[in-house]
Amino acid sequence: MSTEGKVVSADEAREAVRAMTKRVALLHMCYARTLVDELGVKSGTELIKKAIWAYGTLIGERIREKVGALNLATTPDNFTRGSDLSPIGFDSQKEFINGEQRSRVYGCALAEIWQEYGEQELGDLYCLVDPAKMQAYNPKWTLTHLKKVLDGEECCELAIRPMMNNTEHETD
Repeated sequence: MSTEGKVVSADEAREAVRAMTKRVALLHMCYARTLVDELGVKSGTELIKKAIWAYGTLIGERIREKVGALNLATTPDNFTRGSDLSPIGFDSQKEFINGEQRSRVYGCALAEIWQEYGEQELGDLYCLVDPAKMQAYNPKWTLTHLKKVLDGEECCELAIRPMMNNTEHETD
């Protein structure tokens, strides 16, 4: 069945992006569970973190390249200009809280899957992708999770903050 030339509604597109996001969540969960079951919690978790950090680094490098191709500086404001995340797949909004710009993401399809299967801890490891991609984009900055749906919050709240030291995996 060819879909060439077919126009879909915004709701259909949003659902398609959410469905693919849920598949990514399932893939991560299955790989992570296999690693932990085969290698043990400590070794499996460390290997998952290493893989997610490498994944986030590749994303951040690609974002940096796209921003550079636009002849823009790798500032936090330009980060989203190079991102390949679909804006229709995540209900997000920017807000200023205590003088800091933050992003709030509601209805995380990734978290829904990990909660459904009781795999919040393994799912949470995937969230390391965010600081990794920001630090690969520009090592002077990190992306910090201040709230997470996985922790029972109504949304994920993220802030771009200057790196305070040379910690490899800034997650708090």
